[in-house]
This record gives sequence, C-alpha cells and structure tokens, in this order.
Amino acid sequence: MSAATVEAVVEARDLERTYTVHRGLFRAPAQLRAVGNISFRIAPGRTLAVVGESGCGKSTLARMVALIEKPSAGTLSLGGEDAVHPAAGRRRALRQAVQLVFQNPYGSLNPRKKIATVLEDPLLINTALGKSERAARSRDMLARVGLRPEHAQRYPHMFSGGQRQRIAIARALMLEPRLLVADEPVSALDVSIQAQVLNLLADLQAELGLAYLFISHDLGVVRHIAHEVLVMYLGHAVEQGPKARIFARPLHPYTRALLASTPGLATERIVLKGELPSPLAPPPGCVFNTRCMHATERCFSERPLPRLLDERQVACHHAEKFLLPSP
Repeated sequence: MSAATVEAVVEARDLERTYTVHRGLFRAPAQLRAVGNISFRIAPGRTLAVVGESGCGKSTLARMVALIEKPSAGTLSLGGEDAVHPAAGRRRALRQAVQLVFQNPYGSLNPRKKIATVLEDPLLINTALGKSERAARSRDMLARVGLRPEHAQRYPHMFSGGQRQRIAIARALMLEPRLLVADEPVSALDVSIQAQVLNLLADLQAELGLAYLFISHDLGVVRHIAHEVLVMYLGHAVEQGPKARIFARPLHPYTRALLASTPGLATERIVLKGELPSPLAPPPGCVFNTRCMHATERCFSERPLPRLLDERQVACHHAEKFLLPSP
C-alpha cells in the first residue's frame, strides 16, 4: 500500500502565517509573511524533512504543526480532525498527539529536576495514571532510548549531549504521540553522536509507526532520515517530493545550490550571490530571482506556482532545463 493511500497522521493545505510588524510611531505596520501556501501530508512511519536557510520559515511551520501557533490561513488536520478549530473538548487530545523535540538538549531539560520527574510530569498533568504506573512507564521509555534504570535518579547536568537528547526524545514519547516535530534535533551534537541519535529516531519510527516532521539545514542529515523533502525559500515551497528524486536530480536552482554547498553531496560548483531578501519586502515574481543565475525577465514579473514535474512539485519557470543531460 502506498503512502498516498494510507490515512495521513498530519495534513496541511495552503498553510500561511503572517505577522504584523510595527515600525514606529509615524510608519504604517508592515505584513511579514513567514510561511505562504505550504501543503503536505505525512503518513505513519514516514518522515518529511523541511530544509532551507535560516529565516526561510522552517521553524514557523514547525510551530504551526505543533499547535503552538495558529495559521493565518489554510487548514491543518491531525488524524483527520481539524486541528485549527477543533471540536469542543478535543484540543488537549490533539496537542498530545503531536510532540516536539527541541534543538538544544542543554536548554530543553529542567536542570532542577531528576530525569524521573522530567519524564513523569507529562503523565502527571495529562493522565490519571498512579505513581507506580508513571514510574514504570518512565523506566520502560528510558530503556527504549538506550538508557539504564539508574539514570532516572540523576540530574540533566550529569549526562552528555547525546544522552540528554535521548532523554528529550523519551519525554516527547511519554504521551504516545503519533507525530514528532523535530526542530534541528541533532545540530547541537557532535557528528559521531548525530548518527546515533538519527539511528535511534529511525528505530523508534519503525517500532512505533511514528510520523516525523524533521526540520534541518543539513542535507547530509536529511539524506539519512527523510522519505520526502520540502525545500523552503523566503516562506515558500520551491521544491517538494521524494528524497531520492530530489537528491538525484534537483530541479530548482535553489535546491541545486543547497546540494552543491553540502560536502559529500556536491556534484557541481554553485556560488549564490547576494543576501536573502527581507521578508518584509519580498521581490516581485519569483522569490529567488535576486540570487538566481538562470533568472529571465519572466522570473522578475511572474511568480511561478508549484507544478508537477518528474514526480515532484517545483516552483520554477525553467525547471525543464535541468531535466536535460549535462552537456
């Protein structure tokens, strides 16, 4: 059965997030469109990786999917339920169905609490389990992420960075969510430890059927864990589709530049010129036209809409040229 025929754990359609930015007493407020018209679905056991430079809207998208922020427009459903305007009494259950794994394991754990308390607090707040049941579940979860029972009585500062991230993953799983939103979960770790944590996430996904929304700027990490890839630039999806297709033959100039800048993945040399435009004043036409060496007059006047090409969605007027063999 293909992923498209399985009920999605999370499905987003035309998600947008706009902020009003006040610019002083004598200037009118500006509208900052952090995320614009993003659509995707993630089935059980699948990972969608969202990649792009800092400021492209990845973390804003993660906060919307984690139900921390409401979208300004569009729809978001979890397990087929409306997560933007949930039915009465369903908000808490939906919040439990999606959990976050943060970037920095040093800052995401309360240094004053023992690990047992860190893990049991979600159960204490959200369930009616007794003390012994909470303790048993926390011990089981520690074992599941590769830690020993005696670790439950230690404090966060007594662990390495990789161990702390394992604890953070265990805490996220205590309420048995269906979706994990992982925002740069290995970027603060040493390279050797990154591989261990990524392998743990892959094992947990296979065992529990979890869906992942994986936020990253590291395409080497994405190649290891993702099934689908969503490339964002200035709040917009510029390329989206199966990982194998995008890594083998990227069709958007920005995706090509990202791959060219990644050690071990580069097959050509591409140097982007200029800076990322201000999201308060995005360029007309294609949002990438100020840095694209392939931009034409059409790119400066007409914004390309995502279209299906070579089994992925790509927002580029000239994507066909990259389907041709290199001269």
